[in-house]
Amino acid sequence: MPRPRTLSDEQLLSMVFDVIQSEGPDAATFAAVSKASGLSGSTLVQRFATKAGMLRAALLYAWDRLDAETARLADTLPKTADGAIALLTGLSQDYGDNPASYAEGLLLLREDFRDPVLRARGGAWGAALTAALAERFEGQRQAQTIARLMLSQWQGSLLWWGFSSEGAVADYVERELRLFLAALEPKLN
Repeated sequence: MPRPRTLSDEQLLSMVFDVIQSEGPDAATFAAVSKASGLSGSTLVQRFATKAGMLRAALLYAWDRLDAETARLADTLPKTADGAIALLTGLSQDYGDNPASYAEGLLLLREDFRDPVLRARGGAWGAALTAALAERFEGQRQAQTIARLMLSQWQGSLLWWGFSSEGAVADYVERELRLFLAALEPKLN
């Protein structure tokens, strides 16, 4: 009879993800996760088989959390341009207000690009987020295009915030998205 698990899969994946976020994907070794979780290296090998398997599982867990937060925001925010800004600003909260920690987070993107399963997951999230944004521009001639451009503007604003470090990331993102929509204003409707 197998021993009962002392940590649920979700608890363990959260710990693995914490190691990844604080020290980077390359630091998420069985030894580091063993130290963080209190589980033996052999137990981790039984659960994940390989370091790559552990990294993929933790990043899929992070995608699950992002999907849930995106859906929560999409379900609760108004279907207006202000709602689109609030959705993207809300998703920016997890980036923190320190450009150096944001830069460390970009290492996760590298892992997502390297792994076809994670890359597909990112593509699916992008499609869902585009659809949620397009709902906020329903009635516009090119709602899907506006949504994709706004999504690109959001990602660009995060990068430029990293260079400028002008205040809180959410404030910077909101300001940039408002400028973007104001520039589109004559073309909307």
